[in-house]
Amino acid sequence: NSGVVSLLRPLLLDVVPTVRQISALALGRLADYNVDLAEAVVKAGVLPQLVCSLPEENRYYKKTASFVLRAIAKHSPQLAQATVQCGALETLVICLEDFDPGVKEAAAWAFDYIARHNPELSQAVVDAGAVPLLVLCIQEPEIALKRIAASTLSDISKHSPELAQTVVDAGAIAHLAQMILNPDAKLKRQVLSALSQIAKHSVDLAELVVEAEIFPVVLTCLKDSDEYVKKNGATLIREIAKHTPELSQLIVNSGGVAAMIDCIGSCRGTVRLPGIMMLGYVAAHSENLSMVVIISKGIPPLCACLVEEHEDHIKAAAAWALGQIGRHTAEHARHVAVANVLPTLLDIYMDTRSSEDLKMKASIFGVFAAKKALKNILQKCTYLPALEPLLHDAPPNIMKHIVGQYSKVLPYDSKARRLFVTTGGLKKVQEIKAEPGSLLQEYINAINNCYPEEIVR
Repeated sequence: NSGVVSLLRPLLLDVVPTVRQISALALGRLADYNVDLAEAVVKAGVLPQLVCSLPEENRYYKKTASFVLRAIAKHSPQLAQATVQCGALETLVICLEDFDPGVKEAAAWAFDYIARHNPELSQAVVDAGAVPLLVLCIQEPEIALKRIAASTLSDISKHSPELAQTVVDAGAIAHLAQMILNPDAKLKRQVLSALSQIAKHSVDLAELVVEAEIFPVVLTCLKDSDEYVKKNGATLIREIAKHTPELSQLIVNSGGVAAMIDCIGSCRGTVRLPGIMMLGYVAAHSENLSMVVIISKGIPPLCACLVEEHEDHIKAAAAWALGQIGRHTAEHARHVAVANVLPTLLDIYMDTRSSEDLKMKASIFGVFAAKKALKNILQKCTYLPALEPLLHDAPPNIMKHIVGQYSKVLPYDSKARRLFVTTGGLKKVQEIKAEPGSLLQEYINAINNCYPEEIVR
């Protein structure tokens, strides 16, 4: 408001280098503070002045000017675009080629804040020739430079398969994979994130990441003391597992499922989420892979997530994963049912406080594309002791599936027929109001036909 920006601008052309540098630093700190001040710096016409003189300046000025560009670009795609339009990318590339690691680091920060916004800005960074230089930066000895270079490669890769392929073509995967065991936790976070962002897009890219021999090395990250290393490691494994049964089998063979189950059991909150989803993806691929999750004792920690977690999206992921495990055969469904999952899922479904996202995954009713956990399990479950508690509490839309399972089992199991009477199940079925001719009524008739008329009455 007091016109400081317009006063600082001419000082960028001062004959004294220190004055130029301190003026740029002041502008950078203003721009960094909030979006309004960043816009004021752009409107004052500072950027062209800053950029055009940058290649001839000393290393201190280069670092400061890169900070100004980063401080402006971080706020929004529009402000990042403003830095691109004034020719910043070309001068930042010159800074990436500088001998001084601090100048390289400052330039990499600016590239990261530009690339992270959207695919178009990332493509502009790629077109400027930054990617091969960033790959060189991750090979430098300075840890801080490695961190930001890996972060920038991650933010470029995340937008599209084509951008990820550009990073791969520059030879990034091999160098990133070598740093998985680096003792620096912040570097490991960025390395794992970059590999995840590459692997997520396609089978081919995931296979390239796997071919860099990240297994079983990456499993050590699941036991790391740093929560973000754990989470990013689990995310990387999830992004590989989701693509094909073969990739999931490779993870199983390296001990990945057991390691992930231990990880889920040892942490709380959002750190669990990628691991939960990874188990769901593995189980979804085939009966055998689902059985591996069961044999590895994957069901109890998933049940614990349903009970212990307060965030709806974590509960929803656990419900979905359990649905994927139980949906294959009666044996799979039985393993899930004996863990007392069904009443918990029913409670979540009937809880009016549950979000729609959670209900979509935990309920059995609806035409949503998402697989519903209760429906998946109930349609395969022939283990009647697990169904019996639901008979007394389930709403009509879920009751249909429960009664349906009884109608399939009771005609062929005399012991189950006796138990059904003594536990009050048959009485409960008689109380159900079903539409004449409906599927539910057919199921009820099939059950009633298993008993003499006087018992039914």
